[in-house]
Amino acid sequence: MSVTRTAEAGSPAAADPRRWWGLVVIALAQLMVVLDATIVNIALPSAQSDLGMSDANRQWVITAYTLAFGGLLLLGGRIADLVGRKRTFIIGLIGFAAASALGGAATGPGMLFGARALQGAFAAVLAPSALSLLTTTFTDPKERGKAFGIYGALAGSGSAIGFIVGGLLTEYLNWRWCLYVNIPIAIVAVFGAFALLHDRPGRTGARLDVPGVLLGCGGLVAIVYGFSEAQPRGWGDPLVLTLFAVGAVLLATFVWWQSRAPMPLLPLHIVKDRNRAGCFLTMGLATIGMFGLFLFMTYYLQVVLGYSPVKTGLAFLPLTAAIITGSTQISARLMNRVPPRMLMVPGMILAAGGMLLLTRMTIHSSYTTEILPALLLMGLGMGLTFMPVFATATAGVAPQDSGVTSATVNTSQQVGGSIGTALLNTIATSSSATYIAAHLHNPAQRALVAKEGVVHGYTVAIWCAAGIMLLAGLLAGLMVTARAPRHGAPAEAPVPEPVA
Repeated sequence: MSVTRTAEAGSPAAADPRRWWGLVVIALAQLMVVLDATIVNIALPSAQSDLGMSDANRQWVITAYTLAFGGLLLLGGRIADLVGRKRTFIIGLIGFAAASALGGAATGPGMLFGARALQGAFAAVLAPSALSLLTTTFTDPKERGKAFGIYGALAGSGSAIGFIVGGLLTEYLNWRWCLYVNIPIAIVAVFGAFALLHDRPGRTGARLDVPGVLLGCGGLVAIVYGFSEAQPRGWGDPLVLTLFAVGAVLLATFVWWQSRAPMPLLPLHIVKDRNRAGCFLTMGLATIGMFGLFLFMTYYLQVVLGYSPVKTGLAFLPLTAAIITGSTQISARLMNRVPPRMLMVPGMILAAGGMLLLTRMTIHSSYTTEILPALLLMGLGMGLTFMPVFATATAGVAPQDSGVTSATVNTSQQVGGSIGTALLNTIATSSSATYIAAHLHNPAQRALVAKEGVVHGYTVAIWCAAGIMLLAGLLAGLMVTARAPRHGAPAEAPVPEPVA
C-alpha cells in the first residue's frame, strides 16, 4: 500500500522515467483538437467555392464542430472515467483521424458538415482523456507546474497555430489538407500512447447517467446553437429565443437531476468548489474574447489590409510566441510561489489592455506600430491565465472524477469560444450596418464607407470583448482563493465523494 501511495504522490523513485515523452504524446493530441477549431477558417472561402456552399450554410463548417465538441464533452469525460483514459484517448485519436479523412474527401457540403460533427464528437472523447492523463501522470508540484505550462501554452496558442497552418496549406496545397493534416499527427500519437501512457483501469460495474447525458448535452447544444443562429437571424428571432429558453430549462433540469442521480454525469461537488467554479467561469469568459479576436483579426488582415492567407497566419506568430512565453517562462515558474489568482488577474488585465489598443485600429493601421503591440499584450495575458486555470481546476480531484473535471474545463473553453464568435460577430455586424447607414451620403464613396463601417463594427465588438476579459479577471480575483502549493509537497488531497 505504501508503494502505491508513494507512486501516486509523484515520488521521483516511483515516477515513470518516460513520463515527459508521454507528455509529448498528450500535447500532440491536445494541439490537434484545439487547432482544428480554427484551421478551417482560412480554408473556408476555398471550400465554399469548391463544394458550392451558400453563404447561409457555410457557417456549419465551423458550427458543426463546436456544437458536437461543446455539447458532448461532459459525456466524453464520464466515458473516460468509466472505461479508462488511455483506452478512450486512443479511440478518440483513431476516430478523429477517420473523421478528418472523411471531411478531406468530401464531395458536397452535407458530407463536410457531417465529418466536422464527427470530428467534434471524437474530440469530446479525446480532450478530457488527454487532460486527465496529464493530471494523473504529474502529481509532484514542481513537475506539475512545468507540465501544465506546456499544456497551457498549447491550449492557448493552438488556435493561432491553426491559422498559420491553415494559411500555408490553403495557399500552397489545397483546403482539403487542412483536414488531412490530422491523420499523420493522430498516427504518431496512437503509437506513442500505446508505448508511453499508463492508466488505472476504468470503474467496473458503473453505468452512464443516460438522463443526465440527454439533459446536459441537449441543453448545451441548444444554447450554443442559439448563439450561432443569433448572428444571421437576430437576437429577437423566435427560433433563437426558443433555443435559449429550451437550453435554460434543460440545463436547470440537468442540475436538479444531478443532485438525485445515483451515478451523476457531473457530480455537483466538483462545481460547488469555489476555486474550481472560478476557474470554469474565468476560462469561459476569457475564450469569449479570444475567439472573437481571431475572427475579427483574420477578416481585418485579409479583407481590409489585403494580406494573403500565409501572411495572415504569420501575423499571428507573435501572439503564439507571447502565449508560450507567458505560460512556460512566467506562469510555470511562479505557480508554486504565488496564489493562482495573482497570475490570472494580471493576465486578464494585460489581455484586456491589448484589446483596448485594438479599438484604435483604422483602415490604414500599421501592423508593426498598432497591431503587433496589442497581440503581444494579449498573448502574455492569456499565457499567464491559461496554465493556472488548468492546474487549479484539476487539482485535488478524486481519480474517478478526473475525466469529467477535465471535460468541464474544456467545455467552458469550447462553449465560451462558440458564444464569443456568435455574440461578438452579431455586435460587429449590427454596428457596421448602423455606421454605414449614418455615413453613406455620397454613393460614389460606398466602397470606402463600407470598409470604414466594417472596421468600426470590429472596434465596437472589441470594446465589448475587453469588458468581458476584465469581468473574467474580477471573478478570478474574487472566487479563486487557493493558496500557492508548498514547494515539493504532493498535489492536494483528492476531493472526497459525498456520502450517500
